[in-house]
Amino acid sequence: MTAKSVETDHYRTLKIAETATQQEIKQSYRRLAKALHPDTTQQVEADADSIKQLNAAYEVLGDPQSRSHYDRERRVQKAGFESESQIRDRTNRTAQSQEQYRQRRQASQAADDAFAIWVSKVYNPVDRLIAKILNPLKGEIRALSGDPFDDELMENFQTYLENCREYLEKARSKFQSISNPSNTAGVAANLYYCLNQLEDGIEEMERYTYCYEESYLHTGQELFRISTKLRREAKDQLKVASR
Repeated sequence: MTAKSVETDHYRTLKIAETATQQEIKQSYRRLAKALHPDTTQQVEADADSIKQLNAAYEVLGDPQSRSHYDRERRVQKAGFESESQIRDRTNRTAQSQEQYRQRRQASQAADDAFAIWVSKVYNPVDRLIAKILNPLKGEIRALSGDPFDDELMENFQTYLENCREYLEKARSKFQSISNPSNTAGVAANLYYCLNQLEDGIEEMERYTYCYEESYLHTGQELFRISTKLRREAKDQLKVASR
């Protein structure tokens, strides 16, 4: 998919929302194609261009796989990036910088005092925020499964994901506020990877809300399960470090 095609808003061309179902896309396409047909209008030249744009939009959005790729590219460009690999590169650079920062700060702190401060100021609030993301998931999925195409149910699920984003950002801010002591390195590492898995899981489930592709929802749930395991391991390691 070229940059030009991504810049074109196919959803606007088809006069549908980004959350439209494949059936709604097909219905809107047929309705607009009929309205623009030369037999129904006198503006032949103008409608020829409109029909060409309409067909191009349906070619992309009418195919779930093509639509999914189009949606990903749009989100990447809206975020100010040229490609998904650029996002991954930035994430890797951020991870490396965080690790270097953590190592430099650890050497300058007294172990006992630093441990107590870190647990109080970082671990406890981060753990609570993670719980706010993980705990409601089963109930949210159960509610959505009633009818994924129900606008109100989908809106509620999207609100849940938006709240997850806010909790995640707060957790990351707390996590980065104080460097962890050396004796909590394992705890911090598990929290760090837990937050990363949560971000990936939220992204996958957000993709599901755009295209209703079940694989995104299942992948998101699996990433949340991994996050739950990492959170549990962090808690177990904290008990060991506190002895």
